[in-house]
Formats: sequence, C-alpha cells, structure tokens
Amino acid sequence: MSASSAELLRAVKSRIEEIDPGQVHSHMADGPREGAGAGASTADGASPHGGSANGDSANGASAHAAPDDGAAPVIIDVRESDEFASGHLPGARHVPRGYLESRIEGTVPDRSAPIVLYCASGNRSAYAARTLTEDLGYEHVQSMTGGITLWKDRGYEVEVPRALSAEQRERYSRHLLMPEIGSDGQQKLLDARVLLLGAGGLGSPTALYLAAAGVGTLGIVDDDTVDLSNLQRQVIHSSETVGMPKVDSAEASIRALNPDVQVVKYATRLQADNIMEILAGWDIVVDGADNFPTRYLLNDATVRLQIPVVSASILGFDGQLSVFAPYRGPCYRCLFGSPPPAELAPSCGANGVLGVLPGTMGLLQATEVVKLILDIGDPAIGRLLLYDALAATLTEVKVRRDPDCPICSRDPDSITDEEMGVFPDYEAFCAAAG
Repeated sequence: MSASSAELLRAVKSRIEEIDPGQVHSHMADGPREGAGAGASTADGASPHGGSANGDSANGASAHAAPDDGAAPVIIDVRESDEFASGHLPGARHVPRGYLESRIEGTVPDRSAPIVLYCASGNRSAYAARTLTEDLGYEHVQSMTGGITLWKDRGYEVEVPRALSAEQRERYSRHLLMPEIGSDGQQKLLDARVLLLGAGGLGSPTALYLAAAGVGTLGIVDDDTVDLSNLQRQVIHSSETVGMPKVDSAEASIRALNPDVQVVKYATRLQADNIMEILAGWDIVVDGADNFPTRYLLNDATVRLQIPVVSASILGFDGQLSVFAPYRGPCYRCLFGSPPPAELAPSCGANGVLGVLPGTMGLLQATEVVKLILDIGDPAIGRLLLYDALAATLTEVKVRRDPDCPICSRDPDSITDEEMGVFPDYEAFCAAAG
C-alpha cells in the first residue's frame, strides 16, 4: 500500500531542516550573522536552525551545521510567479519550485551558502529543500515553517513589488525566464534612464535594442537631420524620414517598437554651456560622439557627476569599446591623455566605415548598458576592447587609472559649483594638439 501524501510530507520533513519565521526575521534584521554556527543557541533554547539547543531539529532530524563565516542566508521564494507578485519576504529571490533544478545555480552558485526556502505554508519548500540537499548537493538549506502565511500572521513586513502588466509580461517573457533578470530586473530596466549622445551609426542600434529590452527612458542628443547617406548604417532612420531631425526620426522608431519607452529629445549639440543641464538626472550615458572635443567634454562632466559612460568608436573596419565608470576604473583621459594628430582623428575629415560595423559595436554598447543597470556580469571597466571586422578578432587591452589624471585623480566633492559649469575651449585644445 502506497504512503499517503501526508505521510510522504512527514517523511520529507524528517529529512530536512526547518527554521521558524522569527529566526528568519532576526537574521534579516541583524544583517550578516557573526559566529552563528550550529552550536549557537537562541534565548529560548532553540538552535538558530529550528531545532533544539542540542543540535537536533524540531522534527528529530540531525541538523546540518551552518557555516560560521557570518554569511546571511539567501532567501528563496519557491512559489509561482503570481504568488510572488502578490507579496514576498523583503529581499527574497524568486525561483519557482518547478524550475528549481534548472535555475538555482544561477541564483546561488555557491553550494556552501546558507539558504532559506519558503512557500505559502512550508510544504513546497520542504520538498524543495530535500531536492537541494539530496539531489543537488547544497550543504546548508532550511525550509521556513508555516511559509509566508505564518510570516504574515506574525506581523512581519511583506514586500509587494510593482506588477508588470499582462502585455509587459508577454513582451518581456524571455527576460522573466532568466534568473539574472526576472521580474525585479525588468523593473530595474523600466526604471532606468539612459542618455544617448548621438542618433547616428552607434546610437541607432543601441537605442533600438535598449528600447526593445524595456529601458524606460531614453534621452537622445543630436542636432542633425537625416541624410540619405546615413541610411547605409544608421538603422533607426528610414527613407521616409530623410530631412527630418534625427531626434524626431529616432523617437518615431522607438515608440513604434516599444510604447513603454519615454523619449526625451535634445535637438542640440552638446557643449560646455549646456552639458551640466543635459546630463543631470541620467543613470548612464552612451557615447556615440564622432569627435574628440565632445568626448573630452563628456568625460570631464561625467566624472564630476559620477555618471558611467559606455563608449565606442568606429572607423573603417575597426571598432573600440570601453566602459568609463568614475572612480571604479580609468576615465577617458587616462586612456587618451591628448587627442591624436588630425590625420588620425575621424572628425577631422571624411572617413569611410563598413555599414554593419556600427551595428556590431552598438549592440556591444547596449549589452554593457544592460549589465550596468542590472549589476550583473563583468562590465568592460578598465578594459579596452578592439574589434577587427576583417580578421574577426576581438582583442582586450587592460587600462589602469592614471594617478596624475587632471580629472579623475581629484575628489569630485572638492569641486565647487562654480567649477562644475566651467570647461576649457575644447575646440582650440584639440586643434592645438593636432
């Protein structure tokens, strides 16, 4: 005769470790634990893992020793997406029970990390805890007794995330499936504000893919109009928009692609007298400038405002990319202390470019922007990526901060308001250097 579901659940719970919601709440309130190993006891004599002070769990199972390195547990919600969206423990990560085996490594790669699982009542999390410990080799896993129902009954805080609309859930469904993004990450993208310097070759693919990804606000700085010669590489424009201001043409394409995105247009050239006003309030700047005066001006302003810049440049069959994150790595001046001679500067004469090259580099820029917004992966900070389209090679060059850099070697807090809006004559500076 087969065991009943209740008997099976009791058997599972006898083999896993449980923890009371009060102890989970204490861990969250106290932050990282200090020396809370398996032998430590709470004031009421219970172990910090839901068992008695002698090391036995409340259900009679021998408790796994918790790490004593002070690490706070990772809280995992194993309920379904609609349940998670209705409210969850503050800071909890979402890994539905049905996807546990395939997604847990992306959420908690360290199998020695302490993990607390919870569901609605403590049943699904018990099965999930058995899977992690017995099948996947995780060492310190606990199931929260009573689930979020008991947590609420105790009056503890519940975080209710902003819910995506049904249309947004469908539009961004492939993001929602990824543990590195999910619903919380998509909300970060929707909340992000990214300013694109230029709606040309680099700005076109970057803007389109950031819009497709759901970056909520895109700013575009460009004082030019669409020319027929642009269409060989500037894919955000079309034959129908020739003669139209690029900011208007780009806005139309972005809104046709994704109505979630708000477009802020600056039909002007970035200059010393407007840069501080334009940059204010943006999270990240995408540099698609085609001249050195603007690049140096942008660098100095973003270092002072501590805004990261995802920079790329193209010429012929070659492209370059780097991320300049103020005080986390070098700035543009650390890499290029002075402009190159005029004959090597793309802005100093007519230079050809392979039509697909801006797409390649622009998509790399868009990828770096998404990584910065979501705080995932390893952004190209302190690295210069050199792409050779003819050879199909990508070379990486390490770049370090210059301790004598006239800009990023300074503390931005030491710069007065009066200095913030004052810049040298970059046109004359670059002309003299050439």
